[in-house]
Amino acid sequence: MNRPFLALTALLTLAACQKNEAAPAPAAEVSVTDAIIRLAPIEGRPSAAYFTLHGGKVPDRLEAVTSPKAATIDLHESKMQGGMMSMSPLTGVDVPAGGAVTFKPGGNHAMLFGMDPAVKAGASVPLTFAFQSGKKVEVEAKAIAAGDEMPAAEHEGH
Repeated sequence: MNRPFLALTALLTLAACQKNEAAPAPAAEVSVTDAIIRLAPIEGRPSAAYFTLHGGKVPDRLEAVTSPKAATIDLHESKMQGGMMSMSPLTGVDVPAGGAVTFKPGGNHAMLFGMDPAVKAGASVPLTFAFQSGKKVEVEAKAIAAGDEMPAAEHEGH
């Protein structure tokens, strides 16, 4: 073989390897990251949870979120309508295969009603995410105070 052909083959192989590294294969199953709970400014009012859902190899649907630290958790979406922000309940959220769905302030979020008053900023709160496939994902969400900013690394690039 001649050297230019070998060099071209090596470059094409390297390029193919780099392309594969840039786009990792989706996880086998749905997962949840970046879970944060913003505590209510007034005790007895609902808190809000934000997180990112990551799709696995097949589509799934988030149907419910529960926690032993909250009486009930409802999924909601916020959107602008006629210059006003409105909020409406969601019965579930589709998670595309290999995709991501981010719950963030001003968008989709979970409302936690009847939060345990013992939960303070800095605490970890267990959340269980139930999916249509039967999969349950348990994560620990960090509680932050009502006036605290969202952590900078959370909810970016998802």
